[in-house]
Amino acid sequence: MGRPEVRKTGRGRRERVSSPPQILIRDMGFDDVATVAQLEQRSYTFPWSEPIFRDCLRAGYYCCVAELDHIVMGYAIMSTGAGEAHVLNLCVAGEYRCRGIGTQLLGHLLEFAKGLGVNDIFLEVRPSNTTAIRLYQSQGFSQIGMRRGYYQAVDGREDAVVLRRKLGKGRA
Repeated sequence: MGRPEVRKTGRGRRERVSSPPQILIRDMGFDDVATVAQLEQRSYTFPWSEPIFRDCLRAGYYCCVAELDHIVMGYAIMSTGAGEAHVLNLCVAGEYRCRGIGTQLLGHLLEFAKGLGVNDIFLEVRPSNTTAIRLYQSQGFSQIGMRRGYYQAVDGREDAVVLRRKLGKGRA
């Protein structure tokens, strides 16, 4: 990993530039489901349940967790098939957000999908989740549509922004 980057400020002083923590991204196992479901419960008003996470593992979706010092800080789930991938869930615990962990998780998914020969990767995100939208756009995703009433919301339903990134031939 090397030493932290140091840059000079305007008055010749030096300051340390913090870099994202070097996390371990590993496959999620059934023994991670309770921890992941708790993180999901703390993060969302309408969270996935433990059985949904177990079903994702059983279905063969790519499921991974991000951890540092044996603490699960985030997770991601992606389905793949027919040259496409779909990010189904990507979450970082509130206390670890804005530290580059979401970027590392998403980068990991992109590399995994490339390794499978995926051409296009899709996802949906709430329009109100501007932090996630900025993350996805920073990694080359662009909006291709909207799904009306896609998400459950406190006041009924919320639309979803549909994003895509080309990975394979013809990548923009």
